[in-house]
Amino acid sequence: MTPEDVQRIADRVVAQARPGEAIEAVVSWGRETEVRAYDGDVEHFVSAESAGVGIRVVEDRRQGLGWVGVLEDEALADCLAAARDNARFSSPDPHAGLAEPDGVVPPDLTLVDERLALVPTEHKIAAAIDLEAAVRAGDPRMVGVESADYADAQVVSAITSTTGIRVAGAESSAYLGAYALAADARGTTTGFGYTVARGFDDLDAAAAARDAVDRSVRLLGADTARSRRLTVVLDPYVTSQLLGLVAEMLSGEAVLRGRTPFADRVGDSVASPLVTLVDDATDPAAPTASDVDGEGLACRQVELITEGRLRGFLHNAYTARALGARSTGSAQRGSYRGAPSVGPHVISLRPGDTSPEELLAQVGEGLWVHELVGLHSGVNPVSGDLSVGVEGQLLRAGAPAEPVREVTIASTIQRLLDDVVAVGNDLTRFPWEASGVTLAAADVMMSGR
Repeated sequence: MTPEDVQRIADRVVAQARPGEAIEAVVSWGRETEVRAYDGDVEHFVSAESAGVGIRVVEDRRQGLGWVGVLEDEALADCLAAARDNARFSSPDPHAGLAEPDGVVPPDLTLVDERLALVPTEHKIAAAIDLEAAVRAGDPRMVGVESADYADAQVVSAITSTTGIRVAGAESSAYLGAYALAADARGTTTGFGYTVARGFDDLDAAAAARDAVDRSVRLLGADTARSRRLTVVLDPYVTSQLLGLVAEMLSGEAVLRGRTPFADRVGDSVASPLVTLVDDATDPAAPTASDVDGEGLACRQVELITEGRLRGFLHNAYTARALGARSTGSAQRGSYRGAPSVGPHVISLRPGDTSPEELLAQVGEGLWVHELVGLHSGVNPVSGDLSVGVEGQLLRAGAPAEPVREVTIASTIQRLLDDVVAVGNDLTRFPWEASGVTLAAADVMMSGR
């Protein structure tokens, strides 16, 4: 199925709008493959196609949703009728409405690798099996691979609305990753490695195996450490997790719900001058890059924090209307089944000029954090208070020393951002919406023994 095919279906739905009624149709078709290897064989395999339509109706400030998992006309008619009924019985909302074109032109991005459709299934299966074997052979201390997975997806989608939105496109993605187990006389540890690309041919299986082995063995023998205040250096993976939380706090939804410590602080200094936080869906190298958002508006670069000062929040059409702002092209849709929410596409810190090795040397003594434990339960999104378990390595004379676990770090998101003393140049992209860099923050409390 092509973008033009799904666009025609969306157009047919919207053409049925009645006077005074706003309709949005989201049509999606996709093909995906999942492979899991275990002990040299295939443990799990799925290859499937799926399709569906989501319809949103707004009339008299009442919104109704409907969805159906097929593309036949009769089912679409029933879905539209259900959305109209849901709108009729919903409560009025003064801010209900659809997105309207704002004149921003979508970026020209290549989001699909046409070669992916030509890759034989046996090559995908072999990739997962070979990755498992490479991890097992990567170090004598590797004792198992809990999972070695290959996955890919090819998606074609379209959005049409009575307000003038009409977009369609295609995307593809491929993933190869392993979750591994290492052990010695001191205990057992786990680690992961992955590679992600638009297509099969650009996956780096060797890098995925190497990372899984390294993350597994480097914490062998880890123990607790004495409590003290120190500088923490966050691995890019850890930084990406924290930035994901910060992005949630910088969304218009969080402002409307009163679940952010950054409300009413636009223009204020909220971080170190080294911190420039950007959501840039137009980054072509990012796995989650996109040309349009979940409402069909053009994606764009959005600076949230510039040299420590808060510039604004992420908005979709709804939060923009409610807060007197403009949409930042930040509508997110988990699928065609739901209404758009707000969230980042590719959020990251602007990298510095310091390599990770130079950054560790500058810090000298501190804690290099590789993993966070209990992050979401350890952060209060209203106050920003943070208290989470960590695993990593102590730093001595700027070099990794003994591994540590069963310790916690405590601060607030606001103070952690304000205490940033160095930003690495190693921008690292992950298969989710937050990228990471090596990041150092001073004067953080570590609690252990």
